[in-house]
Amino acid sequence: MIDHDRLFKELLQTFFWEFVEAFLPEVAAYLDRASLAFLDKEVFTDVTAGERHQVDLVVRGKFQSQDSFFLVHVEHQAQPQVEFGRRMFCYFARLHEKYDLPVYPVALFSHHSKQTQPGSYAIRFPDRRVLDFRYRVIQLARLSWRSFVRRPNPAVCALMARMNIAPADRPRVKLECLRLLTTLRLDPARVRLISGFVDTYLRLNAQEELRFRARADKLTDADERRDVMEIVTSWMEEGLQQGLQQGLQQGLQQRAREDIRDVLEARFGNAPAQVAEALSQMKDLAKLKALLRQASTVGTVAQFLRHLR
Repeated sequence: MIDHDRLFKELLQTFFWEFVEAFLPEVAAYLDRASLAFLDKEVFTDVTAGERHQVDLVVRGKFQSQDSFFLVHVEHQAQPQVEFGRRMFCYFARLHEKYDLPVYPVALFSHHSKQTQPGSYAIRFPDRRVLDFRYRVIQLARLSWRSFVRRPNPAVCALMARMNIAPADRPRVKLECLRLLTTLRLDPARVRLISGFVDTYLRLNAQEELRFRARADKLTDADERRDVMEIVTSWMEEGLQQGLQQGLQQGLQQRAREDIRDVLEARFGNAPAQVAEALSQMKDLAKLKALLRQASTVGTVAQFLRHLR
């Protein structure tokens, strides 16, 4: 399961200014880059619902050529949500109250829905409008990757993977992300962050992988082709290592299940089918080892079944 919040938070914290330059150019025009400071995570409690909500990203910055500050609040949303606008307003109000600074609210939608997401929250009465709160909306699924592919920007390089991509273009977009990444000359840690983001959100099937490799092999610039394939090789090595670790874990689990059944059969002459069925569903190696000790010490199979339940 993809941890969307973690991936986006790491990306935005590492490349916040680049994100602002690419997607909020009007803000970049008056935001003093040297003044940026990330604030501690904000956790607000909804007293009426008894729920705790954590604000994704809050950055304090200074207006250029001024001594006054303001906040940029970026809230990432990976799934459509009813009353999202109300939540944005609540965050805005509480941040404004706590810091006594103007707040520039931004909603970053990364889900695949192309239906236009609202950018406002209003409270109206028949005789007057009490509240008309508006926030900036960046909806990746409504942005064309073709409009960003030539921008040498690390935030763009990663977020292209969540833009509007036709199924047939997925291998090409993944390659274009990597080509762009190789031109940025980032340190290895930042390259891994972006390449991992791209590989997570543009995971290709077997046929797409063949088309991706065919395109990569046709790159005319030898240095570019080498750099791209180095990233692809690192993905393969990481995937192989994960596969080996997963295979080892599964092997230990299966061995523990077999040992439990062997002990029960040696002590009581049989291991009921319900034992084998229950053990096959159990993935926790520590619990399997505990059950193996129980199988060696219980007085009857019925006692073991009670432990198993």
